[in-house]
Amino acid sequence: MSNRAKQPPLDRATIAQFGPSRAYAAEIRVDAGVEPDKTVKTHCCFCGQQCGLQLKVKDNTILGIEPWYEFPFNRGMLCPKGVKRYLQQGHPDRLLHAYEKSSESASGFRELSYERAISRVAEAIERIQTEHGRDAFAVLSGASLTTEKTYLMGKFAHMCLRTANIDYNGRLCMVSAAAGNKKAFGIDRAANPWTDILEAEVVLVAGANVAECAPITTDYIWRARDRGAKVIVVDPRLTPIARTCDLFLPVKPGRDTALFSGILQLMIKNDWLDHDFIAKKTVGFEALARSVEEWTPRRTAEVTGVSEAAIRRAAEWWGKAETSFLMHARGIEHHSHGVMNVLSAINIVLASGRIGRPGCGYATITGQANGQGGREHGQKCDQLPGGRDLANPEHRAYVAEVWGIEPEHLPQPGVDAYEIMRKAHAGEIRGLLSICFNPVVSLPDNNFVRAALQKLDFFVAIDFFLSETARYADVVLPGSLQEEDEGTVTQVEGRIVRINKAVEPPADARQDWRIIQDIAKSLGRERGLTFDSVEEIFEELRVASRGGVSDYSGVTYARIEEHFGVFWPCRSDALDGAPQPTPRGTPRLFEPGSYNPVAKGSGPFYFEDGKARFNLTPHHDPKEDTDEEYPIILTTGRVVSQFLSGNQTRRIGPLVDHYPEPKVEIHPRLAARLDIVDGDWTTVESRRGSCTLRASVLRTIRPDTVFIPYHWGGRKSANQLTISAQDPISKIPEYKVCAVRVHKAEAAPEYSDKLEPQQ
Repeated sequence: MSNRAKQPPLDRATIAQFGPSRAYAAEIRVDAGVEPDKTVKTHCCFCGQQCGLQLKVKDNTILGIEPWYEFPFNRGMLCPKGVKRYLQQGHPDRLLHAYEKSSESASGFRELSYERAISRVAEAIERIQTEHGRDAFAVLSGASLTTEKTYLMGKFAHMCLRTANIDYNGRLCMVSAAAGNKKAFGIDRAANPWTDILEAEVVLVAGANVAECAPITTDYIWRARDRGAKVIVVDPRLTPIARTCDLFLPVKPGRDTALFSGILQLMIKNDWLDHDFIAKKTVGFEALARSVEEWTPRRTAEVTGVSEAAIRRAAEWWGKAETSFLMHARGIEHHSHGVMNVLSAINIVLASGRIGRPGCGYATITGQANGQGGREHGQKCDQLPGGRDLANPEHRAYVAEVWGIEPEHLPQPGVDAYEIMRKAHAGEIRGLLSICFNPVVSLPDNNFVRAALQKLDFFVAIDFFLSETARYADVVLPGSLQEEDEGTVTQVEGRIVRINKAVEPPADARQDWRIIQDIAKSLGRERGLTFDSVEEIFEELRVASRGGVSDYSGVTYARIEEHFGVFWPCRSDALDGAPQPTPRGTPRLFEPGSYNPVAKGSGPFYFEDGKARFNLTPHHDPKEDTDEEYPIILTTGRVVSQFLSGNQTRRIGPLVDHYPEPKVEIHPRLAARLDIVDGDWTTVESRRGSCTLRASVLRTIRPDTVFIPYHWGGRKSANQLTISAQDPISKIPEYKVCAVRVHKAEAAPEYSDKLEPQQ
């Protein structure tokens, strides 16, 4: 028996007395000199970099980690979250049994058997769909699930429940990038392996706090800088990567399209263009050139808050470079015009012609563990496996044949994640199943989200900790941590990697894919959902994706292991006269002479003519701009030691110690005007809610902007304040801009001197 099994569960008093990390260290301590039974090569459970690591295991307990130096992406390096990620396995908050809501219990829940819990879920689904129609039951899934699970969730919703209403939390993360990539390139994937960053003369990082959100990517940028590259950073905050860059563009939140249009205007004026590439491999440049004529350096500076001199220098460095790499993340995507921001960035890449060759590229930095694979195979509201479109008759026919059903049995596209909440609030959606999604923390205007969940007739949550959202559930089913299951994920480069199981789920906890199949069986609708292994799911996914844009048909578990991952698209054979696919797939997209099934050899981009698209990108102000009543901009984001809604990282003691609570970042000039000093309790109010936190007064933010990280729930939640405005194309919420007023709090909040219950 392991040491951990001998330790009694920690109570709140112990944690309050010793602090989270020391108390937790006592809980998981292992005798010195204990040797592991095995070491399991796998990947980090957090961000989309998916760094390789090795888990040390003894007696079904993870003792720690070792570097995996051979894995090429991170070469043994890890960020603080990766180093400590193993500590969540034995946490006393871990869900070991199924629970149902109970007014008789002090906790609000009582334990019930797994079998009875599954029956309750099936009975509720059957009742709601019989009384209110199939679409009255919705599914919210997650982009940290393995690709096999995301495929299964799409099949479960579309084939078993036959509901149109399934979406995923990648809606909050990558969809603006995905939509922009599809509009410009016809395919949604980072175009390059990260080694191409090292060969770039200029690296432009827009809206990406890589040092805190993707630290290993920072190493690539710094190595490029050490080889002579110039680094340009676009951000309203002087983030750690910006402190070491050559040119910092402190853009006013929500004005990125204007900035990139201004850079393009200067590129055209000075003829810093690749005319041959534009003529032969793109369409739409003439119209775009006319549209950006108005974006003179003076006007661009007035709108963006970036100086004319900095705009001119950025355009010159980018325009004159021989090789370059542009990457962006949520900073330009979390807007009501996020797709336009993405397309404006792509426009300067295409105008330079620097894509599809070594040292020349473009990338979207994936946020979640499987942010790439999670948006490819069917859990999006408009999607089928292989990146196919649910509304396309040919695509429906192909997938229906693979699944052995008639195409008309597939629902039409449903609504996005936030619209599911609106429909729940309006009573149109009566039941919900949620897995790997914590919308009470992660969705904007989350007071509205709480109200929507309370109106549901039935809500079931599958999770490994009782998240803020799971507290609203009628039934909670104990799911699996990443290390308790296996499968694949697709990381930031488009590299498919293997997640290997290290330990078994504890007590009554189950692997998520088994839970979903058990629900289908209890419904009597298990057809097509009787897989005996994860690899069996993957083998069907390969067939379902064959011939699609996101083609995994040539990928096998053995090939992934042999080559440290396989880059999609990777076909199973030569199609339409195309060359035989390589064992590693397609590390670099859009290379001259490369083949894709859409253009059938006529060009590298994924349109019938093989050409990329320039897109018009008119500037739009944020949906909620500042005014006299709310004169300050709020923007939100991450910190290095926390991740997403914090459901995992807020339970890892050393990470909590590093950043125990959210703070309001505020510039000294603004702080002085408001009579606020560092450490003061400070209230931030929007039209939707208020939040009182300690001030962090620093010079690394614009004087017209405040910043709050969004990893906390309850009264510390930044998303009490944010607006639910969405991009009309991607439906991503506008987390990065809303109007607030700020003042020094009259008193500390009542929770300031108390240990709040873990959520």
